[in-house]
Amino acid sequence: MFRWDWGLSTVIQENEPVVKIMATRLPVSMRLNIISLIVAAPIGFVLGIIAALQKNRPADHIISTSVMIFISIPSFVFITFLLLIFAYGNRWLPSQWPGSGMPLSYRIKAYIIPVGALSFGTIAGFARYTRAELTEIMSSEFLLLARTKGLTKRQTVIRHALRNSMVPIVPMIIGQFIGILSGSMILESIYGIPGIGSLFIKALSSKDYNVVMVDMAIFTTIGLFAGLLVDLSYGIVDPRIRMGA
Repeated sequence: MFRWDWGLSTVIQENEPVVKIMATRLPVSMRLNIISLIVAAPIGFVLGIIAALQKNRPADHIISTSVMIFISIPSFVFITFLLLIFAYGNRWLPSQWPGSGMPLSYRIKAYIIPVGALSFGTIAGFARYTRAELTEIMSSEFLLLARTKGLTKRQTVIRHALRNSMVPIVPMIIGQFIGILSGSMILESIYGIPGIGSLFIKALSSKDYNVVMVDMAIFTTIGLFAGLLVDLSYGIVDPRIRMGA
């Protein structure tokens, strides 16, 4: 019979069940990554739409150049610059993750730096992908047919172009969530966030193998479920792809 028993921690919290340790840290990582995705997705989509509609114009060049820069820089580099500017330089934001006893306003401020660092690359990814898809749709023949039938440019973009470009983009949100989750591992260690990412680094360096194993199992399980959701979401977004259609 299968038992969800991963043993006890030998170093980090000695003789404490590793499942119990994970239960206290997993919500912190999930909350941080979900907030980052909620922030990044709409901004990335809007920038991608603007770049596509303003193709080969100054707005497109500015957005495309910024995307190339931001998508190439890891999140732990972003958080270093944010800490230097907003935490250590101007002291506007906390330089480390606050404890549970700190005021609510201070704990809310603590999310700004890590969420910002995690969001930059995701925003760039969404913007680049949205621009590419929407640009391709805008040059398709069925949009030209819609214009010849009397629809305005705004109507063709809203009714047809955006709707069709979202088919491959919407499942990308789930894939980006996995990217954020894996990228937050080093970031959590830098900012002192008590999540499963920083725990993995700490357990690996201290050779607490039971904690390492359950941490890897959680990351793997999330990745497998995300892959399944991506496949299922294609059929939800586009009825033509549904099984048995």
